[in-house]
Amino acid sequence: MRRSQRGLVMVSDPELLDAVLRLAAAAGCELERAVDATAARRMWAEAPVVLLDAGAAQHCARHGLPRRGRVVVAVRGEPPPGVWQQAVAVGAEHVVSLPDAEPWLVAALSEATEEPRGRGPVLGVVGGRGGAGASVLAAAVAVAAVRDGRRALLVDCDPLGGGLDLVLGAEDLDGLRWPGVGVGGGRVPAAALHAALPAPAVAGRGGGELALLSCDRAAGGPGGGGPGAGAVSAVIDAGRRAGETVVCDLPRHGTDAALAALSAADLVVLVVPADVRSCAAAARVVAVLADHGAVPRLVVRGPAPGGIDAAEVARALELPLLTTMRSEPGLARALERGEAPGRTRGPLAAAARAVLAELGAAAGGGS
Repeated sequence: MRRSQRGLVMVSDPELLDAVLRLAAAAGCELERAVDATAARRMWAEAPVVLLDAGAAQHCARHGLPRRGRVVVAVRGEPPPGVWQQAVAVGAEHVVSLPDAEPWLVAALSEATEEPRGRGPVLGVVGGRGGAGASVLAAAVAVAAVRDGRRALLVDCDPLGGGLDLVLGAEDLDGLRWPGVGVGGGRVPAAALHAALPAPAVAGRGGGELALLSCDRAAGGPGGGGPGAGAVSAVIDAGRRAGETVVCDLPRHGTDAALAALSAADLVVLVVPADVRSCAAAARVVAVLADHGAVPRLVVRGPAPGGIDAAEVARALELPLLTTMRSEPGLARALERGEAPGRTRGPLAAAARAVLAELGAAAGGGS
């Protein structure tokens, strides 16, 4: 972390200082401590956030440190008399009482130290039936984003899907899976999240980086290692704030986690094989999505054993056709060998690029 990204803390109460340092660590925010106004002045203007106790606020105001944004005065318990005047004198925007304000302070520290990267786009991918190839396409879109030089976050929202890490050959990589991330909601530091997740290698990547959050096959109990709605929302928000391309692999049934991802998505695509039974199954999925205000774009996957073409599938489901994807020889064997889907050429890569382009347009060009 560069010096200009470090926050400034000037707190004399040992218990309060310990609490502030603990919260800063949770937020992924590095703090540099100052013992007096002379030391504080060196970082005062450039620090992304300044944390003071009541005494430090009075001291800094008395020594004429200039007013600036993102100055927070923290106290333990009920704010003492006079703290508001001290906060006003130093130009503080907030007076917070710990431990009550701990969630707010973690969020504020995380936001202050994250480099603004623009709003990242969010994609939801769902299959019209089991085995439609939605997980493979989701992984291929994330891989395509990385090869374009972007940062991508691939999020597994289907606890019954077997684990998205298997699709990328990343099952042996170190890093957290659901539910080991331990996120219940609120604001998640994007940099800390990215660093904690497996980062599968993508051949031919163009300077991008992939992070994968997969469901855990070993987790027992309700949910089978899948995330809750609050956790999904927090993770998507972290990726979006960091300017990452967020790709969510969604289950066909409307779980709370799936609905949270749907509500955040700029684009939803439905993968449907070109056969009658798949169209019938997909119609049920379309109805579930429509109940929650989502109108997906259609990706039709070949082969078509009965000669049904993509236009017929689109008419049957009353959905706009985004692209088609013919059968790709050798893909199944490559996936079994643990090779990441989405070779630089081929039907899958072409479909992934089409989806990525549509996502950029749907998100207003954000990526």
